[in-house]
Amino acid sequence: MTQKQKVLVTGATGTVGRHVVAELLARGHEVRALTRDAAKAALPTGVEVVEGDLTEPETLVPALRGVTGLHLITFGGAGFTPLETGARILESARAAGVRRITVLHGGGPTPLENAVRAETEVDWTVLMPVEFMANALEWAEGIAAAGEVREPFVSRLSAMVHEADIGAVAAVALTEEGHSGQEYVITGPRSLTVGDKVAALAVARGQDIRLVELTEEQAVAQWRASGLTEDVISFLLEVYGNTPEVGRTVVDTVEKVTGRPARTFGRWAAEHADAFAPASRAATA
Repeated sequence: MTQKQKVLVTGATGTVGRHVVAELLARGHEVRALTRDAAKAALPTGVEVVEGDLTEPETLVPALRGVTGLHLITFGGAGFTPLETGARILESARAAGVRRITVLHGGGPTPLENAVRAETEVDWTVLMPVEFMANALEWAEGIAAAGEVREPFVSRLSAMVHEADIGAVAAVALTEEGHSGQEYVITGPRSLTVGDKVAALAVARGQDIRLVELTEEQAVAQWRASGLTEDVISFLLEVYGNTPEVGRTVVDTVEKVTGRPARTFGRWAAEHADAFAPASRAATA
């Protein structure tokens, strides 16, 4: 049995951070969660919530006392800009006696991740999840209001991953030996088309969902109307129209690291069914 340890989780109120916290607690470890506003954290009972900011590394010094593991994100501040403070954060971590670090990959090279990869005194693991299942929440409004999903490139494949599985891999790497220097691509158990996802959501909500395939021109118009920038639109056209192999290829990282299979999208859909419920039903619930 793994010895009880104390881990500092940064980005603890984020989509992945909350699951890192939950998994560490489930495994019997102590969790200290770093957030910019402790009053809004809404984290589980038993979590020690402390205030700090990765853009101001000196605020981490007291938070690092007594911890053996540190989970890092690569962006900080209200604007989610890439952190330039990696060297100072790692210096404080070494001084505090941190033994293991995980860093959540930010989609490309970042100064903080580069600093972690260059670290020689502390064991580190880079977590590289593919598309989050939570991205399906972008469809919630359209499904709840009109019972439809409007998307281009509906045959595109994604090996999307349940956020809780990212948290599980992080928790193991932060508290157990054997993960130093590893770059873990993390996927779900199956590569899915848009139609596969819509079908699973329909089952979860107990009502059919129409899938409307858009042309590229229609998709661009829809994205512009929703306020997306031209850079984001260009990115979406590229990643949806020509999904990288890593994003559509299933790997067994979750099972190898945690000892159990990756969670399915059907499970995720069932857990979030209320978000996709018909507007009339949601209003009376």
